Amino acid sequence: MAHLLTRRTLLTAAAGVAGAGLVGGLAARQLTHAESGPAGPDVPAGDERLIRIASGARGREVDFWTAVPEGYGDGRGLPVCLVLHGASATPRDFGRLGLARYLTDAVRRGTPPFVLAAATGTRLWQPGREDDPRRMLREEVPTWCARRGFDSSRLAAWGWSTGGAGALLLAEAYPGWLRAVAAFSPAVRPGDEVFAGVGKLRGAPVGLWCGRQDNFLRDVRALARALPEPPARAAWTDGRHSFAYWGGVIPEAFALLGAALTPLRAT
Repeated sequence: MAHLLTRRTLLTAAAGVAGAGLVGGLAARQLTHAESGPAGPDVPAGDERLIRIASGARGREVDFWTAVPEGYGDGRGLPVCLVLHGASATPRDFGRLGLARYLTDAVRRGTPPFVLAAATGTRLWQPGREDDPRRMLREEVPTWCARRGFDSSRLAAWGWSTGGAGALLLAEAYPGWLRAVAAFSPAVRPGDEVFAGVGKLRGAPVGLWCGRQDNFLRDVRALARALPEPPARAAWTDGRHSFAYWGGVIPEAFALLGAALTPLRAT
């Protein structure tokens, strides 16, 4: 059963912000903890909801958050971008981070409309014996979206830090399932699972962004070179491992995702 949390709860819930995830052997790295970013552009959020819902894949209730761009009602018929949070954020933080307003702003600037959908995952988004966030994303979240009337046949994924690595692993686990992947400062390193499966990303547009002052920059650039095809977008601009940086590159990522989720029109 799903339990609706009030919009007031959504907008005021306090928790750590995204990023600063350490993956296995990366624990020795001294990452800058993610900072609080701006609450999004000065535009209205559309239909934004946060509920509690039972996940069989995770063996517990999770938060399930969705956002529709303002002006598109309840989002019926729109494609979906799955959002994978970083190590210290959850969907309860997304209202404060203004993700719904970033979405409205992108669409107003010409990005084809889509829906954002997120559910609470684990720190590393790795499957376990009794807790499998990857299976939740593959099997359950699209079903929850379809119940809302969203078009779950058109899916992309976006994540940051450990969520960025998780989005790439999701695309590798199910080749051809996602129409595009956008990863901000993904927590990767040569020799890890992402690099090992990189060949499975062939045919999937991949966008990579990382700040020049981010400790993951060298490895993210190595990943860009290791992709079986050139990335659809790769950008290295000034910024640290924080939402202060990630918020600035959201427009480029949403433009990439929106284009990939939109079917080509017959000429």
